[in-house]
Amino acid sequence: MRFRRTLEDPEDPIELNLIPLIDIIMFLLIFFVSTTSFIEEPGVPVVKPSAASARLLDKNSIIFAVTPDGKVAYGGKEIGLGGVRPTVKRLCAKEPLPVVIQADDNARSGLVIRVIDEAKLGGARNVSMATEKS
Repeated sequence: MRFRRTLEDPEDPIELNLIPLIDIIMFLLIFFVSTTSFIEEPGVPVVKPSAASARLLDKNSIIFAVTPDGKVAYGGKEIGLGGVRPTVKRLCAKEPLPVVIQADDNARSGLVIRVIDEAKLGGARNVSMATEKS
């Protein structure tokens, strides 16, 4: 007996199901958004001095900005010199966090020293200055 192969049109048209593809894309999007770490930068623009020994910033840090006109800011809001110690005490209550000071290149050194002193009096163990890598 001989079988004959016929080339007929299939009864059901072939459809491409896009639902699993969309599910995978959404899963990847949610995965990457949830695992991305964000570093909080203060909203005050400062021109940092350059240093050859600059290192990357820790993910969990308290960042203060000192502007050339003598303002001290945390999280983009001006807190003044008197707000440094309570902010450090509040944020270091559970665990000690490093404090990073982003001082403008033209900021007064006396004010920067007082900010460092207030941070240490607030309970910060590690206080460092932010610089640009040269």
